[in-house]
Amino acid sequence: MQPDSVQDVPVDSGDLITNLVMLGILLTVILIYFLNNPLKHAKDFRIRCFLNWFPLGLTYAFLYMGRYNLTVAKSSLGDLIPNQSFGDIFGLGSVVYGCAFLLNGPITEKIGGKKAILIASAGSLIMNVLMGVCLYGVLNGLLNPDALVISFMVLYAVNMYFQSFGAVAVVKINSHWFNIKERGVLGGIFGTLISLGLFYAFNWGDLIVEATKAKPDASMGVIEGALRSLLNVNGNIDQIWYVFFIPAFILVIFFFIILFFIKDSPEEAGFANFELGDASESDHKDDLEGLALIKKLIANPIILTIACIEFCSGVLRQSVMHWYKIFVEDFGSLPGNVEAFQPAQFFCDNWGLLLCFAGILGGMFAGFISDKLFGSRRGPSAVFLYAVMLISAAVMAFTLKGNQFLVGCIVVLMSLCVIGVHGMLSGTATMDFGGKKAAATTTGLVDGFVYLGTGFQAFALGRLTTIDWGWWPVFMIPFACIGLYFSLKIWKAFPGTSK
Repeated sequence: MQPDSVQDVPVDSGDLITNLVMLGILLTVILIYFLNNPLKHAKDFRIRCFLNWFPLGLTYAFLYMGRYNLTVAKSSLGDLIPNQSFGDIFGLGSVVYGCAFLLNGPITEKIGGKKAILIASAGSLIMNVLMGVCLYGVLNGLLNPDALVISFMVLYAVNMYFQSFGAVAVVKINSHWFNIKERGVLGGIFGTLISLGLFYAFNWGDLIVEATKAKPDASMGVIEGALRSLLNVNGNIDQIWYVFFIPAFILVIFFFIILFFIKDSPEEAGFANFELGDASESDHKDDLEGLALIKKLIANPIILTIACIEFCSGVLRQSVMHWYKIFVEDFGSLPGNVEAFQPAQFFCDNWGLLLCFAGILGGMFAGFISDKLFGSRRGPSAVFLYAVMLISAAVMAFTLKGNQFLVGCIVVLMSLCVIGVHGMLSGTATMDFGGKKAAATTTGLVDGFVYLGTGFQAFALGRLTTIDWGWWPVFMIPFACIGLYFSLKIWKAFPGTSK
């Protein structure tokens, strides 16, 4: 029997402790940044650089929260958004995201990264508000439930269009502030911030859903209770729309932080520009723009190979991240499976936290071995991580409906690997081989392939999982093989200026 009010609910401090741990991780990341100074930059420059990348990274993390809250909402809405419809909504949004890079990359080259991240924040917060309004209307009987899927399909696609400005803006700005020798560790740092974005999306998202239930569960966390009181939750309807409204509110705050603190280059902040050691001078001496620049990048075999690898990363990352909890909910609830799926509940309850830790470890591992062991080459990191993903997917195919603790460990390990690869290639290698003159367009091209892969897996798994969940890991194996093959092809790749 559920308690009738928040006063009847026992308080659990677990959510507060978890968020304090996340704060500790954030402070550790800051410490790593200040300890890693291979070019011996002056103290005042390092502090100003921190004031540039730190709010930029947090803004990008909260953009993640405004992107993956769709998955949290799907888990809570059940039959209002069936698996196939969820796959179609997320798939269309991902394809829009991927294709938008062809337009938004060159736009960002012209207007600069600061304006691009402002566009991303403003556009995403507006779309999140509108999705929240639609959900409010459906749950309160003001809109036909049949309209929810169509409304979300349109609004989420537009949200993803604006979100696509975020990635190119981050890389464009950082390409002016960091030398190639610093970027491996930077990739690990930003991998950590991206992972915090996953934590915000899934753990904070689940926390918002729990806090806004009409009747709370048997126990409630400290933060959940405070949020419930702040929002004055009452009535007989689960107020899930807040999972869209709250990220929008946070993005409003960071919009103004970006407006006042971020500079596109050291020169704009009053410092001298410096040698970056990447392809800025050697590969992009001409001032090509738009389609001409895209054609030149596609003709570069290294960039095209990275794009192919990242298509596979897009397939694998979202195949694990979005479908694991849905698998547990669908297959684990069948008669006779409930007891066998008890171990899976730990992974579902802590999914955002586990993804966060996996992303941090993967990003830091890939960044440190790239800079410290392989002379800032990015290929070796991708090879090692893809090899682990291939083995993991193969093992998962044989254990999917068996040992659920092992399956949970495998999906976390695969998340670690694919986030590490993604941060190293889309976030770091694109700066290296694009240079500051073409960083946004290169990132757009590569990240476009990531989200084409994401869209492909969403459409495919939305249908395959409806037939049989056994197709889920089998679907991932060929993409792990292809990603490993192309990663081996760029083992020795390095920008021409620093050979």
